[in-house]
Amino acid sequence: MMEHVSVLLNETIDMLNVKDDGIYVDCTLGRGGHSSAILKRCKNGHLYAIDCDQQAIDESSERLLKIGSNFTCIHNTFENLGNILDSLGIEGVDGILLDLGVSSPQFDDEKRGFSYRMDARLDMRMNQEQELDAWKVVNEYPVSELTRIFKEYGEDPFAYKIACRIEKVREEKPIDTTLELVDVIRSALPEKVLHKKGHPAKRIFQAIRIEVNHELDQLAVVLKEGLKRLNPQGRMVVITFHSLEDRMVKNVFKEVAVPKKVDKRLPELRIEKLDYQLVNRKPVTATNEELNNNNRAHSAKLRGIERIE
Repeated sequence: MMEHVSVLLNETIDMLNVKDDGIYVDCTLGRGGHSSAILKRCKNGHLYAIDCDQQAIDESSERLLKIGSNFTCIHNTFENLGNILDSLGIEGVDGILLDLGVSSPQFDDEKRGFSYRMDARLDMRMNQEQELDAWKVVNEYPVSELTRIFKEYGEDPFAYKIACRIEKVREEKPIDTTLELVDVIRSALPEKVLHKKGHPAKRIFQAIRIEVNHELDQLAVVLKEGLKRLNPQGRMVVITFHSLEDRMVKNVFKEVAVPKKVDKRLPELRIEKLDYQLVNRKPVTATNEELNNNNRAHSAKLRGIERIE
C-alpha cells in the first residue's frame, strides 16, 4: 500500500466523539487512515466504510483487519448512503465521516489521470467502473457545457476562452492526455496569467474532476440523508478541500442548526425548535506542524454538526 497521511486526523476523530459501542460510517474510506482511528476507539461497535474505488477497499481491508474485524467495507458511492443503511437494516448511526476530494494515492497514481503534473490518459474517475471520464468531457462536451463547468466548478475567469480553445484543438485531433490538455489551457491564457503563482490548469482540472464524479451533486444528497440518519448525540463531520464544498457544507449545517433571525418585536416568533447544533462555528484547519509535514492539508477545513437529544 502507498504511504498515506490522513488530513486533520486527530481533530476529526475527536470531533466525531467516537463511543466504544457506537455505529459509525466512513463514507470515504480511501486508504483507511480515518477508519483505522475510528476502529481503534470503537472496539464493541461497528464501522461501515464506503468507497467507490475497489482498489481502495482491497488495500484498506488489510489495514483494518490488523485492528479488528468489527467493520464492513462497501463498494458503492456515498450518495447511496440511505439505501446502503436500509439494506443493512440500520435506521440510525452515531457518527458519519466525509473526507472529500481525491485521495492522495489516487492523485499520485499517474494512470488515474488526476494530476496536471504527470502525463496520463484523461480519466479522473474515482469509480473505475463508470463510463463517463475526463476524456469524454474534454472531447465531447459542447463549448456551452465546458464553459458552464469551468465557471461553476472551477470558478475560472477564462472559462469561455479555454472552452473555445479546446473545441478548436479537438477539431483536428482528440485531446488524449493530461499534459496535452495542460498545453491547450496554457495556449488560451494571457501571458500575465501564466506568470502568476499557482498552476494555470489547476482550476480547470478541478472542474473536470467534479463533473466526472458528480461530486457536488453527491455531496448534496449525502448531507441531507446523513443528517436524517444520525442518532441523538450522533455527529457528522466533513473535511472539505475547496470553497465550493465548504460553502455547501456550511450552508446545509446552518440551515438546520442556526436559528433564523426574527423580528424581536414579535416574541412569539422567537421560539424555534432545532434538531441539530453546530459543533464548531468556524472551520478547524491544520496546525503549522501538520502543514509542515503534509502539504495537502493547506486547504482542508473541518466542520461538524450534532443531533440534539
